[in-house]
Amino acid sequence: MGQRRGPVDSPPRSQVLTTSVGLQIPAGMTFENWENTGRRLSGIINSSSWWLGDWLIYGKDHYSDRYERGIRAVGLRYQTLRNYAWVSRRFAIDRRRASLSFQHHAEVASLPVPEQEHWLDQCEAHEWSTKQLRKAVRLAHENEIAGEDQDTEPTQRLAVPIGRMRRWHSAASHAGIDLEEWVLVTLDSAAEEILAR
Repeated sequence: MGQRRGPVDSPPRSQVLTTSVGLQIPAGMTFENWENTGRRLSGIINSSSWWLGDWLIYGKDHYSDRYERGIRAVGLRYQTLRNYAWVSRRFAIDRRRASLSFQHHAEVASLPVPEQEHWLDQCEAHEWSTKQLRKAVRLAHENEIAGEDQDTEPTQRLAVPIGRMRRWHSAASHAGIDLEEWVLVTLDSAAEEILAR
């Protein structure tokens, strides 16, 4: 009599099984396998932002009369997809850096192309996190403003009701970016869409 085997669909002891509702992680997984799984998952998340952005751009370009139906069928929030599409439009595939996250690209998407390239080069050279990139860009911007003529127009301030501010914070958190970046991306995306009409 042969050895008894486990269920056919059970993964080997070191293999993680992905399902639509979670991961099945074997109890005896080594640290190295767990760490590698995290790297793979991170890569999938990063890639999926680009994939969804490109998917939305294609739908808008080819099915303008029906693409909103496709978006509803996917079940993701339109604003999140729009943010992905806006960043994807700002970076042609040949300009996207595989060594950097989608979020790195989103941080500099509103800048002119030469500045985008400069900051992404800095990220690669210094292995900056998105937080470090954001801080460096903000500091450079503040220094630029401080060096400008004092006659420049002051920054505009908006009075925002607390309920809206909470909602915006929630949307930014859901999109995986900080509030300031979410506001800039959302307004730039809306302006680009309106001006393109």
